[in-house]
Amino acid sequence: MTRIIFLIFLLTSFLSAKSITIAVAANVSYAIESLKKEFMSTFPKTEVRVVIGSSGKLTAQIKHGAEYDIFMSADMSYPNSLFKDKKTISKPVVYAKGSLAILSLKKRNFTNVLELLQSRGIKNIAVANPKTAPYGKATNEALTNAKVYEKISKKFVYGESIGQTLSYVISAADIGFVALSSLYSEKLNYLVEGENWVGVDKSLYTPIEQGMVMLREDEEVKAFYEFVLSERGREIFKSFGYVLDL
Repeated sequence: MTRIIFLIFLLTSFLSAKSITIAVAANVSYAIESLKKEFMSTFPKTEVRVVIGSSGKLTAQIKHGAEYDIFMSADMSYPNSLFKDKKTISKPVVYAKGSLAILSLKKRNFTNVLELLQSRGIKNIAVANPKTAPYGKATNEALTNAKVYEKISKKFVYGESIGQTLSYVISAADIGFVALSSLYSEKLNYLVEGENWVGVDKSLYTPIEQGMVMLREDEEVKAFYEFVLSERGREIFKSFGYVLDL
């Protein structure tokens, strides 16, 4: 009898436990674990699965039937495209604004960063692919407005996502344009502003408004969606260097 009761308990627990799948732009990969942990402290029976990639690739997957529940993009254009194609059940909303930074593992003099990028000592510059990654598009815009794009574009090494771009900076590139949020991660927060990295002048690029949509609606999906937009969710994003003047 005890064994039967135990098996019934396990079955009930299994049936009551639910999971949701969140498609997340690479720049959010640094904050998503904190978001998951905080959310699951309130919803312990909800498993949050995360799929990370470039916004462009994730959008293509969704359009081809990928079964994600929420999409957290690096900009608004991709959620707007999905909404237009009637692939969402909610209108796109801005959940945070991302920022660019220039990173080098080697300490450098960032006093005149434009001269630094053009110098002979910088042979390769990691940037995200502007065709699939909004942060790559913002990088191109910033460099064009700073009037140095044509002078340094031959040095570019492209990452498919801003996450892959960061990997290139860490493994091979002399310097690179990354998401500011990555520098607040546990692995990189030892790096020093002004010596290893510097923020990109925000006047040089259009604010990176990051958009979110629900793709399927049930209680758990809606709860996570609302948590991201809650005051606590905003605090977590702010702790990773995002701008929250929404």
